[in-house]
Amino acid sequence: MISLPAAPPLHRLHSAAEPGPRSTTRKQTTKGRPVSDQRATHYRWESLPFEPLNPLLSRKLISAERVMLAQVFLEAGCVIPRHAHENEQLTYILEGTLRFWLGEDESGPLDVHAGEVLHIPSNVPHRAEALEATLDLDIFSPPRRDWLDGSDAYLRRT
Repeated sequence: MISLPAAPPLHRLHSAAEPGPRSTTRKQTTKGRPVSDQRATHYRWESLPFEPLNPLLSRKLISAERVMLAQVFLEAGCVIPRHAHENEQLTYILEGTLRFWLGEDESGPLDVHAGEVLHIPSNVPHRAEALEATLDLDIFSPPRRDWLDGSDAYLRRT
């Protein structure tokens, strides 16, 4: 069983001991001609704020222009209601087990365990339940606009 850390206050994004994301700029060239300015950003999960969504669910987000990465912390019994989104999704279970029901007919269940990855194509309805305390890494392309603007009410219900 994993021990989920307590969520720090949302107002404390970074401290001197916990530097925030850092960007560096590097101009790439092709045969001596500038191609574009590329910015690389370095993140540390422990420096990113927890976003509590309900008593059994919280997350940390990193979002770029075309991809989003999320650490999702689920307590045992946490239910993610049925939903679908345009975003292609990869769910990599780092610790614990999530049970999924997929598609219009909610076929399954399919249990995804630590060390396993589930690919959910764009617009496929799905729901999930944490069978134990679970840490998963979700990857979305494009980034989930509802997660960024807070309009993901289906996750915020208790």
